[in-house]
Amino acid sequence: MSFTELAADLAALDARGLKRQRRLLQSPQSAHVRVDGREAVAFCSNDYLGLAADPRLVAAACEGAQRCGVGAGASHLILGHAASHHELEMALAEFVALPSALLFSTGYMANIGIVTALAGRNDAVFADKLNHASLNDAALLSRADFKRYAHGDLAALERLLAASKARRKLVVVDAVFSMDGDIAPVPQLLQLCERYDAWLMLDDAHGFGVLGATGGGVLQHFGVTSPRIIYMATLGKAAGVAGAFVAGNPDLIETLVQSARTYIYTTATPPLLAHALLASLNIIRSEQGRRDLLARLIARFKVGVAGLRWPLMPSDTAIQPLVIGGNAEVLRVSAALAARGVLVPAIRPPTVPAGSARLRISLSAAHTQEDVAQLVEALREVEKES
Repeated sequence: MSFTELAADLAALDARGLKRQRRLLQSPQSAHVRVDGREAVAFCSNDYLGLAADPRLVAAACEGAQRCGVGAGASHLILGHAASHHELEMALAEFVALPSALLFSTGYMANIGIVTALAGRNDAVFADKLNHASLNDAALLSRADFKRYAHGDLAALERLLAASKARRKLVVVDAVFSMDGDIAPVPQLLQLCERYDAWLMLDDAHGFGVLGATGGGVLQHFGVTSPRIIYMATLGKAAGVAGAFVAGNPDLIETLVQSARTYIYTTATPPLLAHALLASLNIIRSEQGRRDLLARLIARFKVGVAGLRWPLMPSDTAIQPLVIGGNAEVLRVSAALAARGVLVPAIRPPTVPAGSARLRISLSAAHTQEDVAQLVEALREVEKES
């Protein structure tokens, strides 16, 4: 393929309203940012608790750098597994009330590592159709029989499980769906896994730190536990730093240490990040007010946009999707909001199904009631221009 062909493909992507653009962030991540030379209120990030620029985390990262340097220098299995990594793994396991935990560099790497280590040619992976791309890629890379069911359709999942003759069965699902904001029916999923001798892998990237009485995530939210559960959560969203972890049975964790290629064959994350994350866990656990404020902001937003001609999808989480429909229209609405100093990303296929392009509005404890009021007012103004 020539570069001319690549250029033609890019032009075609642009013509369909599917070409993505990067904004240049010129300030710390927060509710109020400087982007592309302009000040704006941002409803774009997954910094749900407003910790990404918290001074206490900055100080902890600096302290970690003074103690451990900047880079890990090696993979975990060579000489990159620092004491701070070990301390964080123990703290994370305790935080989510599971026996053991293992750090990964990113959530994408964690999902790839888990699924490919546990499932192979004679196994089966069962997945909700709205799962994150990393879970789909993981299932394909595993070479297991890959079965997908319609979003939230437990009856369809049960039929697939009942018909499967696979040696090992793995149900994988987003705990909070990243583009819809709804919460997976974890207790019912667990019941199916128990009935059909399957494991349940939960990707709680958008629930960890936010759901549950102390931010323990979707398991705490529902009050469920089981040795069948494989729990993954990321640490760059509500926790405000970077990375991911897997928690569950000790034999599961040891299997990943021995077999997960995305853990074995990569340099460990800088130990200074583990120092920052230990500080973040303390804040998440102790400052319930952040989750309370976030809940109030979500409620205010939902009341504010009632009656708009664009439907708001049902979600009680910080992810509030406003469905616009067409690619060109969602880009126009997003640009009109940006012109008013309000940043909201336009989400288009293939991230979401065709015809369901949307504004993915992400609320944060760093926002104020006034910020939400500004967003609502801007949406109503743009609606009148349509």
